[in-house]
Amino acid sequence: MISEYLETFAGLPVTDFATSGTDASDLPPADAVAWRLACGWDDDLPFDELWRNFLETVPADRVRAIVIGSWWGEEGYESVQPVLDRLTKSAERLPALRSLFLGDVTGEECELSWLEMADVSPVVEAYPLLEEFVARGCGYRGDDGGLAFSPVRHERLRTLRFESGGLPASIVRAVCDSELPRLEHLALWLGVDHYGGDATIADLAPLLAGGRFPELRHLGLQNSEIQDEIATAVAAAPIVAQLASLDLSMGTLTDAGAEALLAGQPLTHLMLLDLHHHYLSEKLAQRMRDALEPRGIEVDLSEQQQPGRWAGDESNEEHRYVAVSE
Repeated sequence: MISEYLETFAGLPVTDFATSGTDASDLPPADAVAWRLACGWDDDLPFDELWRNFLETVPADRVRAIVIGSWWGEEGYESVQPVLDRLTKSAERLPALRSLFLGDVTGEECELSWLEMADVSPVVEAYPLLEEFVARGCGYRGDDGGLAFSPVRHERLRTLRFESGGLPASIVRAVCDSELPRLEHLALWLGVDHYGGDATIADLAPLLAGGRFPELRHLGLQNSEIQDEIATAVAAAPIVAQLASLDLSMGTLTDAGAEALLAGQPLTHLMLLDLHHHYLSEKLAQRMRDALEPRGIEVDLSEQQQPGRWAGDESNEEHRYVAVSE
């Protein structure tokens, strides 16, 4: 579960914009913080009014980073589409915006699978100078909507991250089909099939083949129930040679996946291999450390998990869980 709000974003401290009674003279400089806008359950001010107050109070032309928190009110959970519409229509008023986080919501407020997302690509396209974009939410609602993304061409985007308990294969394919010549950091929380995470190794193949994102230095293929398959594919993937850090954390990685990594192409050029939240035996975890840490590579093997069994399951089958699903 995602349990805490962001404290920093884009290298800036996150500051909440109050829903009412805000005096411009009491605010920090517009470009010194990442502005967080969120509606609480008890707020009388709907998001559209909060957004209007923000643009009228803060020097919008100097805002560098925005974090969108909860956007619903007394009527309950609502689609993020109206928020996306406001962001898109306000692009001319926010010429300095470089970083945008959509969905800074904790599990206590709303489970990840309940966040009613929409197609976020128009927002990315509306800000041609945007350098960092993060979207949090699931896409399992199918015909009823859900998190979506279409292939884009963007000359400035350096960081793209989808945090999901179930990332649809259509989003993975759209990312692979996008033209992002300056992309340096890509992270995909793939999630589980039950919540729409139906991406396969075939969907990831164009990305793993390399050549699509020449500036990519960090790749995260995380939070997946097919983590062993991903590790096996990554072990021979051409893209690995250009990376400085590789993140295969938060999923169901077992000894089989770790063995594939150890037997595959050299990883000694990496600065970081992140495998936290894993199901490796202590023996395999130590082999991984012994192979890489003497070469100066940081290996994160924290949060070792143990398989569980469902009560009443006569098969006594072991079950492994990703870090974030519902």
